[in-house]
Amino acid sequence: MSQYVESEKVELKAKYTDTICKEIVAFLNSDGGQIFVGVDDNGNVVGVEKIDETLKKISDVITMQIEPNPQEEIRTELKFDSGKTIIVLYISKGTRNIYCQKKYGFSSNGCVIRIGTTCKEMTSEQIRIRYEKNFYDEEYMLKKRASRADLTFRELKIYYAEKGFHVDDSSFEANFNLRNKEGDYNLLAELLADKNNIPFSFVKFNGTDKAAISERNDYGFGCILSVYEKIKARLSAENICVSDTTVRPRKDMYLFDYDAVNEAVLNALVHNDWTVAEPQISLFSDRMEILSHGGLPSGMSTEDFYEGISHPRNSTLMRVFLNMGLTEHTGHGVPTIIKKYGKEVFEITDNYIKCRIPYDEKVLGMSKKNVGINVGINVGINKTEKAVLGILIINPEKTAEEIAVDVGVSKRTIERTLVSLKKKGLIERIGSNKSGSWSIIQ
Repeated sequence: MSQYVESEKVELKAKYTDTICKEIVAFLNSDGGQIFVGVDDNGNVVGVEKIDETLKKISDVITMQIEPNPQEEIRTELKFDSGKTIIVLYISKGTRNIYCQKKYGFSSNGCVIRIGTTCKEMTSEQIRIRYEKNFYDEEYMLKKRASRADLTFRELKIYYAEKGFHVDDSSFEANFNLRNKEGDYNLLAELLADKNNIPFSFVKFNGTDKAAISERNDYGFGCILSVYEKIKARLSAENICVSDTTVRPRKDMYLFDYDAVNEAVLNALVHNDWTVAEPQISLFSDRMEILSHGGLPSGMSTEDFYEGISHPRNSTLMRVFLNMGLTEHTGHGVPTIIKKYGKEVFEITDNYIKCRIPYDEKVLGMSKKNVGINVGINVGINKTEKAVLGILIINPEKTAEEIAVDVGVSKRTIERTLVSLKKKGLIERIGSNKSGSWSIIQ
């Protein structure tokens, strides 16, 4: 009987193939093991002919195709048997909680585990649990103390309750890792709190440079989920729609691709280095710029970024966005932007990542002529409804009475308008009528 037998700890390969990456990841994610290259499935020694070339390929897999880098967990050795050379990889159990094949990221395709003599894909839940543990000890967001101690989380609890999560007040702060080891609220808690000291500016400029500001709004100082909803609503309102009624069916063209812009905003929020400053959104006459601070996360290359390999700087913040169904681990955001606009829209430095979204020139030209144009949310809203939406984008806590004064109509008219906007699925109420606020959802 051959001394080489496949088992939960042993993989036999007659020759090198690209599947070795998957097999290494599977051992790293389980309890380690050995891979013998030059031994067939029946345990017969067939040897490796091009030894140096094969060693180079294996080295490239270890250093370039697996995330996190597992070099410290893998040792390679040449073994001689029956006059032939075998390459043996000794793979220890990974020191990190989860490893993946870079080309697939932290998805089921990318994260596999050794079960018996096969590689089995991990479930989304398995990946999520391991993934969060993977980055917990390193994350600055959990260590840095919040700038204020009087934080409350009413909106966050409402968001989670609406998604069907059970919210237990007694364990809420612990479950969300909202306090550092010293017991103080941390930066993550501040970002998720109802009120905080973190701004988020939305600036429009006259022309193609920053010489003159035409409008500045701040949507920050509150729960980042609500901040994101306000930004989405504002972007939707900015996305001019030009309708070509000379063809059937009517063709609608937009100033920018909303899905690509939305992905850029999500990336900016989730991957920003919040110890530096908040992300920035700037609108010019010909483009939009979305800037996040911190550059690429440690260990990520530019090509990794373009390919959409998931490597978040703020994994616990990403967990919140994942739970809300706003983003996912598959890293499709950047590829979505590149597919529409190309790699050239990104400017990547050590200090920041800037995404420049150009406006559609045809839409720009037609909008200046005011021919067949619909501006904003194209759902058939009237003038009063549009005015109310504009006010709620800036201040979602305004009462019907305050809005009535701003618009110049009766309180009863505003109450009817709010009911209409709710029926159209454009706004929803968070919290009670007395102490709650409005959230623009489309």
